[in-house]
Amino acid sequence: MSALLQDYLHRILTARVYDVAIDSKLTPAVLLSERLGNRVLLKREDTQPVFSFKLRGAYNMMHRLKTEGALGPGVITASAGNHAQGVALAAERLGVLAIIVMPVTTPAIKVDAVRRRGARAILHGDTFDEAFKHAQALVENEGWVFIPPYDHPDIIAGQGTIGAEILRHHPDPIDAIFVPVGGGGLIAGVAAYVKSLRPDIKIIGVEPDDAACMAAALAAGERVILDQVGLFADGVAVKQAGAYPFAVAQLAVDEVITVDTDAMTAAIKDMFDDTRSINEAAGALALAGLKKYVKQHDLKGKTLIAIASGANMNFDRLRFVAERADIGEQREALFAVTIPEQPGSFCAFCELLGRRQITEFNYRYADQARAHIFVGIRLDAPNDRLALLHHLRHAEYPVIDLTDNEMAKLHARHMVGGHARLLADERLYRFEFPERPGALLKFLTHLGARWNISLFHYRNHGADYGRVLVGVQVPKVDHIIFNSYLEQLAYPFWDESDNPVYDLFLA
Repeated sequence: MSALLQDYLHRILTARVYDVAIDSKLTPAVLLSERLGNRVLLKREDTQPVFSFKLRGAYNMMHRLKTEGALGPGVITASAGNHAQGVALAAERLGVLAIIVMPVTTPAIKVDAVRRRGARAILHGDTFDEAFKHAQALVENEGWVFIPPYDHPDIIAGQGTIGAEILRHHPDPIDAIFVPVGGGGLIAGVAAYVKSLRPDIKIIGVEPDDAACMAAALAAGERVILDQVGLFADGVAVKQAGAYPFAVAQLAVDEVITVDTDAMTAAIKDMFDDTRSINEAAGALALAGLKKYVKQHDLKGKTLIAIASGANMNFDRLRFVAERADIGEQREALFAVTIPEQPGSFCAFCELLGRRQITEFNYRYADQARAHIFVGIRLDAPNDRLALLHHLRHAEYPVIDLTDNEMAKLHARHMVGGHARLLADERLYRFEFPERPGALLKFLTHLGARWNISLFHYRNHGADYGRVLVGVQVPKVDHIIFNSYLEQLAYPFWDESDNPVYDLFLA
C-alpha cells in the first residue's frame, strides 16, 4: 500500500461524520438486476438528511477546525448546491454562520434548502468556477474560513466513509463500485479506502460526456481545464478535477467512463422503478455508467454497486427527464419518414408498422407529391430500432433515424411544419444559455439588434439552462461579422443549418 493511501485510510477511519450523517443502506435494485443479468446494489446516499453525501466531508472538516480552535465565527464555500447544504447543516450543528456562494444557475430547491438552515446564499456567476472565484475573493477580503467542496484531505476522508460502509455492509465479493465524479472528492475517498483493503474491487468513475474533467486529466497525466461544461448534471459540472482527488485517482481508480444526457434520464427512471425515489442527474450518474459498462463488457452474474449520490431534483425538470428517458433506455425511436401525399398513405404506413405503438406523429403539408412526417415509435428491445429502420427502407420509404439527433429531440419534435419558402439567407443555430431572470430577453435583444430573426423556439424545462433554436437572416457578405458576433456572445452554440431535420421540416 502506498504511503498516500495509508494516510487516507487512517483519516477515513478517524473521520467524524455521524453527528449529522446516517449509515445509508445498500439497496438491491431487483428489477434492474433481472434485466441486466447481474446483481446491482445501490448505495443510498440520496437518503441523507440533506439528500446528498456532501454533508460527510463538510462536517468532518469543520468539526476538526472547531476542535483545533481554527473555525472562527463563520465559514464560506462555493457550491452548485449539495455541498452548500452540507456546509449549512454542519454550521447549524456547530453553531457558526455559513455564507454560500452559488452559481445563479443553481436549482431553486437547493438555494431554498440552504437558506432554510440559516445560511446566507449569494448567487454569483453562471458556473461553479465563477462562484468559486467570488468566494475566494470574499475569503481574502473578509478573512472567513473556506470549506472546499472536494479539494481537501478532510473532505475526501469524510466522503471515504461511504467506502467503509459499503465493505462493512457487503463483506462478500464485489466486482466493481461505480462512483459519480465532479471534482473528485467522492471517488478519491471511496477508492482510497476500498483499494487499501480490497484491491481486487474495481473502482470506476462516471462523468457526463460534456463535463469529463477527471477522464481528461487521467488521459493527459495531469489536471486539465475544460473549455466549458454541460449543465444538466449540475452537481458534477466542474471544469477541473481537484489536486488532492487527482493524486488519489492516479493510484486507485481503475477507469473513468462517460455517459450522455439520455443515459442519465434513463437511470433516473430505473432508480424510480426500483426504489420509488427520484435522484437528480448527478445522483443517477453512477447507475448510468454501470449500465453502459455492463453492455460494453457483456457482463453476467457480477456484483456491481452504484452510489446514488443525491436527490435534490427540481420538480419541473421531471418533464425533461420523462421526455428523454425512453430514448435513453432505447425504448423509443424517432424517425423522419417521407410518405406520399395522398389519401390512405398514413393508414398504409401504420399498417406497415403492425402492432408497434406510435408515440408521436407530426407533419405538415409540404407539396402535392410528398409529406414529411416526424414519428416516434415504441421499441420492444434495443435492437428493434435497427430492424425497424431496415423494415421501412425495404418498403421503399425514405427514412432518417433521428433518435440520436439532439436538435430533433430538443426542438423539431415540437415545431414540425414551419417551412418558409420565400425566406432568403436563413441560417439556423441552436444555443444554450444560463437560465436566470431576464436572460432570454437579453439574448433575444442582442441577437436581433442587427439581423432579422426568422425562427425562434424556446422551451423551458425548469432546468438551470435554457435551450433556444434560432433562424437568422444573414446575407453572405455578413457571414464573417456574424460568426465573430457569435463567438463574442460566449454561449455554447451549434450551427444546425446543414441538419437534415432543418431541410425536411423547417427550411
